[in-house]
Amino acid sequence: MIFQSINPFSKELIGEHEVLTNAQLNQKLELAESAYKNWRNTSFQERADKMKKLANILREKKQELGLLITCEMGKILPEGIAEVEKCASNCDFYAENAEKILKDVYYDTPFKSMSVYDPSGAVFAIMPWNYPFWQVLRYAAPAIMAGNVSVLKHAPNVIGCAKAIENAFLEAGFPEGVFQQINIDIPQVESVIASDIVSGITLTGSEMAGSSVAALAGKYIKKSVMELGGSDAFIVLNDADLEKAATVATQSRMLNAGQACICAKRFIVTENIADEFSGLFAQKIRDLKQGNPLQAGINMGPLARLDLAENLNRQLDKSLKQGAKLVVGGERDGYNFQPTLIDFVDSNNVAFQEETFGPLATIIRAKDENDAVSIANNHRYGLASAIWTEDREKAYKLARKIESGNVFVNSLVRSDSRIPFGGIKKSGYGRELSEIGIKEFMNMKSLIIE
Repeated sequence: MIFQSINPFSKELIGEHEVLTNAQLNQKLELAESAYKNWRNTSFQERADKMKKLANILREKKQELGLLITCEMGKILPEGIAEVEKCASNCDFYAENAEKILKDVYYDTPFKSMSVYDPSGAVFAIMPWNYPFWQVLRYAAPAIMAGNVSVLKHAPNVIGCAKAIENAFLEAGFPEGVFQQINIDIPQVESVIASDIVSGITLTGSEMAGSSVAALAGKYIKKSVMELGGSDAFIVLNDADLEKAATVATQSRMLNAGQACICAKRFIVTENIADEFSGLFAQKIRDLKQGNPLQAGINMGPLARLDLAENLNRQLDKSLKQGAKLVVGGERDGYNFQPTLIDFVDSNNVAFQEETFGPLATIIRAKDENDAVSIANNHRYGLASAIWTEDREKAYKLARKIESGNVFVNSLVRSDSRIPFGGIKKSGYGRELSEIGIKEFMNMKSLIIE
């Protein structure tokens, strides 16, 4: 079996990648096990030196790697380059902080007692195509700095990115087997999870994929971290800076052609300012330029695959039949889905109930701030939310009521190496980044010495 990588803008075939045979896969897992026995015993300084070198390689090759991202999944080139730079910064963060984060913890007891953090084995990662470098380095940098090794199953349309990441690890001096990309098909996933060397599974992807993999992780009693779907609420209250809110709303919904779990998707606006906000939002969407993602001045490229554009078209058509009003956009040409805004969406609308993975923004009108919070919480997803108001104290109180893993006030929702990131409800469980993320796949071992 062969996976194909197709440039979503030019439709050009840019790569073919053979799926591993079961025998080849077993060899990869044996190599991971062999590498782990040595890697777990290396010092933090040795790991940090290599991780710093990896960061430097990513920065030196950011143009080349950003271009690869653009060609494989279609995001505009500046976004691809910025993604590589963010990966480098994450490598630096864990190179500089892993030893401090994982230091022994002592307890106040009459005897000597402490917790120590030991690596656990191989982290098996199943990663998506939408941020083909960041999603990988987000988990890999902390996991490997902690003394674990990793095997990566990347999305079939970005195998070129997976191979480039593995090559970067090797170029940085990491021993063979510490980080491996394994080109496998879905039926082979269970055998990897069942492998004794695999101690944990991390997945970023759809709710359906997470449910299937989490069930396998439970079957084989393996720790798992899941970052799944999102339908993030972007709440705009009466006293918000509407100009700034509309600017960030456009960025949040249309970045990466709207193909991100943490893109704002439900814009919940109090009715007193809804007309004004809708007008500002619509104008900023109209100002976006869609086209060749390699061309300067273009704000948005195509969607990554044709089926994604077709599904978004289905959701738009159905939402309009259910009573939503088209404000701007609404056209599709193959992979290219025009940046679109619809208004007067309610909780029974498909655009409210389903995750819309593409440049489709929806406005839901709320009676007041309490109604806005109630609407935000009326969803099976709980990844991230945003609140826009000039009253910081009110924002804090409302933020505590919102059911999600992250709440940002007057700011773009984003991930940061220093801050834990993850969701609740059907958006998953566990956390990545910060000191919480690096500890997810560690064995916190208690030592008691009388």
